[in-house]
Amino acid sequence: MEHRYWPHCGHDLLAAAPQMPGHLALTDDFLRRLLQAPELAPIPESCAAELALHEALMAAPRQAIPDSRLASLKDPDARDNYRIWMRFRDRLQARPTLEGAYLALFQGQGVDVPPGFVHQLTQIFLRQILGAQASAFHVRAAQMLYRSQKISIQDEGAVMAADEATIESFATSGGFGSLGELLRKGDMPTRSIDLDVLQPGLEEAFWEREQAHAERLAPGVERHDWVLNLNHGSPGLQALCEILERWVLHFLGVRVKVQVEKKIDDPQWVWHVGLDAQASSILNDLFTGQEVAEDRLKRLLCLFSLRFEDPGDMAASVRGHPVYLAMAMDEQQRLRLKPQNLLLNLPLTRAS
Repeated sequence: MEHRYWPHCGHDLLAAAPQMPGHLALTDDFLRRLLQAPELAPIPESCAAELALHEALMAAPRQAIPDSRLASLKDPDARDNYRIWMRFRDRLQARPTLEGAYLALFQGQGVDVPPGFVHQLTQIFLRQILGAQASAFHVRAAQMLYRSQKISIQDEGAVMAADEATIESFATSGGFGSLGELLRKGDMPTRSIDLDVLQPGLEEAFWEREQAHAERLAPGVERHDWVLNLNHGSPGLQALCEILERWVLHFLGVRVKVQVEKKIDDPQWVWHVGLDAQASSILNDLFTGQEVAEDRLKRLLCLFSLRFEDPGDMAASVRGHPVYLAMAMDEQQRLRLKPQNLLLNLPLTRAS
């Protein structure tokens, strides 16, 4: 069954890349959508020069804008915002596909565009990868790749992930139920948050809510109010494994199999990739034999192994060995995945 989700992420404004089947190409309409963001859309206080610039870019969003024209804008914030937008636009135009532009953002001197732009691209690629027949568990798990999660570990050991921004909003805005006591930040007012845990049997409710949000919320606004169980054997964690497999295939053209591991007990451990900054640090220390404090080890939420379906895709020096992956929360129990790590750090036999 086909489902409609994330209707305002911009995916529908992009074109198919003719030279790379399944990849995406930039369009003027997508650039126009970016120009309508609150940071760039004109307001009553906008000066005449700013109004004229916005109108000109809406008509021809790829045109070059000299710095002298930006200098004519009275509002310094507006000048900065247009410079940031043009830098991002130029990054997108520099490659024939959006996927190529995305990878290029993390190469060289480092990312020079705001995280929000990177997260939007990540969401768009996930929408392309999952397609219209995605399951509720795939859609919820995919949100973890571009939105910060708040983790709670319950007394019985259940590991729950909830959208951090949703938790912060609900914890300060109104009465919600029992799960909030586990998920809320320690310094927030003692309100409670009642969010539904996505589990088998609730998929239809998930899609009904997605449809209601798409119809009722303002363009660009999304709700993220489902909690995902990340325990071994849960459908949410299995969906995340499958998403990681498809993420690698989409960008690198390499088929891999990702599965959950209880521990790394491998005397021939040769390669690993942290799916976030915390996990990278912990894995690096474990790999080099450094002592890792118990409180840091407890932040590890899940270990995975990644295996190449075609051993020839893997660098000869480590061929035949698994690549270990991990994700971990920080001191504030936040999980901030960096899916680009998986694209940049795999031991491939060829440059991608």
